[in-house]
Amino acid sequence: MTAAPFVLGFVTLQRGAELLLASRNTRRLMAQGAIEAAPSHYPLVVVLHAAWLIGLWLLAFEAKVDPCWLAAFAALQLLRVWVIASLGQRWTTRIIVTPGAPLVRRGPYRIVAHPNYLVVAAEIAVLPLAFGLPWFALAFSIANAAVLTIRIRAENTVLRTLSGPTS
Repeated sequence: MTAAPFVLGFVTLQRGAELLLASRNTRRLMAQGAIEAAPSHYPLVVVLHAAWLIGLWLLAFEAKVDPCWLAAFAALQLLRVWVIASLGQRWTTRIIVTPGAPLVRRGPYRIVAHPNYLVVAAEIAVLPLAFGLPWFALAFSIANAAVLTIRIRAENTVLRTLSGPTS
């Protein structure tokens, strides 16, 4: 048996826990007067990420794990935690904006406008590479780039329109 089922189990549990956190944060923000922007693209995000994870379970369950790529993925998880911690209760999987709230400019947001999307894009490529699936990494990276183009454009528009000064 390889380490693949353990890695896949970790990622699945992590994503499930993040969905619970995002749902709780979304409910709290909406109760405080936040609005969801551009919700029509969200099903694309869900389908893409679910297909990626299901595909990895189907194709990589018995795969040998490359320790270098796995180490890169582990480093990305540290960045993921930094992103989520920097946004705190404002982190969600949807575009939720509280009108007039300042933009977050701490943590990785001091360096780049959308660090979460950079981490996710890297994860979508790196984890399949850890399982020796370069074609899978390429296919999902292309699909993710298309979805992120829509999402980042929508997010930038609403943030320019509804946000207050940076914090």
